[in-house]
Amino acid sequence: MNINEIARLADVSRTTVSRFLNDGYVSAEKRERIQKVIDETGYVPSSRAQTLRTGQTHLVGVIIPKINSEAIGREVAGITSTLDEAQYSTLLANTDNDERAEVSFLHVLDEKQVDGIILIGTIFTGEHLKAMKELSVPVVVLGQRLERHSCVFFDDYNSMLDLAAHVMGTARHPAFLGVTDRDKAAGHMRRQAFLDAAHATGIGVPNDMLVGVDFSMESGRDGTSRLMDAHPECDAIVCATDNIAAGCMVTLHERGIDIPGKVAVTGMGDGMLSQVMTPPLSTAHLFYRTSGSEAARMLVSMMRGEAEVRREVKMGYELVLRESTR
Repeated sequence: MNINEIARLADVSRTTVSRFLNDGYVSAEKRERIQKVIDETGYVPSSRAQTLRTGQTHLVGVIIPKINSEAIGREVAGITSTLDEAQYSTLLANTDNDERAEVSFLHVLDEKQVDGIILIGTIFTGEHLKAMKELSVPVVVLGQRLERHSCVFFDDYNSMLDLAAHVMGTARHPAFLGVTDRDKAAGHMRRQAFLDAAHATGIGVPNDMLVGVDFSMESGRDGTSRLMDAHPECDAIVCATDNIAAGCMVTLHERGIDIPGKVAVTGMGDGMLSQVMTPPLSTAHLFYRTSGSEAARMLVSMMRGEAEVRREVKMGYELVLRESTR
C-alpha cells in the first residue's frame, strides 16, 4: 500500500492525500474518504519518506554508562516516557563505562541522523568536548554540570553534606567510600562534601579512611574489608552510592559488626535496594526519573527550535533517614 493506491481507493488526487498526511488543507468530505481508506487498510506512512520530506528522523540517541544500574534505569524511564509523548523514538547506546565508546557513540549517533542526543555523563575528557562541539544536532548532558552545555544535574554536594553532617552528630571516627574524583559529581563533589562536614564538626579524617572504590557492590565489600582491617575503631561509613553501601553492609554483617550500634552506614540515591537492606539504609533521595523527563523536555524544546540559549537545571533532593544510622 502506497500513497498512489490510497488516492485511487479514496477517489482523490495524490496531491490531496499528501496534503492530508502533512496536515494541510483538505475538504471535510475528502478528508473523511481518505481517513476511511487508511483505517480499512492499516496504511502507515513511510518513515523514510517522512525523513526525506522533513529532514527529521524523530529519533533521539541516549548514551548511558551502564545498563545494570537502577539509577540509570530510572533516568531512562523518565527520558523515554517524555520522548514517547513528544512522538520521538529512542536509540539506546550502552558504553559499559568506556570513555572511548562514549566519544565514538557521539559520532555514530550523529551519522545515524538522530535529531538530538542525551548523554548521561560521568567523566568528560578533551575528546568528549571536541566531539560534542562537532555535533550537528543538539545535545543535553544528564547527571553532570558541564559549562557551556545544556544540562540537568543533581545537588551532589549539599545532599552529601547534609547526610554526612547527620552521621557525624554521633560519630568520632567516620570513613568515606567514594569513587574516582574524575567523576565530578558522584566522585569529587560527594567526597568534598564529606570532608567539609567532618571539618565543620572538628573531626580529622586520615587519608586512609578515604577509601577508593568503584560503583559495584563487590567493590564496596572489598573497600570495607580494607577499611575495618586498618581502622577497627571506625564508627561510621559514608558511601558515595547505595550500591556501595550495600556491599559495605554485607561485609559488616559477615564480621558480626552491629549496624548502627557499632558502625553507622549511609548511601546516596534511595533506590529499591536501600529499602530492603537489613537494617534499611539512610540515604538521600535523588529524583532520577524526574531528571530524565526534564532532560528530555529540554532536548525536545531544542530540537523544535523553541530554545536557543543554554540551560542548566539543578535537581533537588530529600534526606531519607532510616535505621542504618543512629
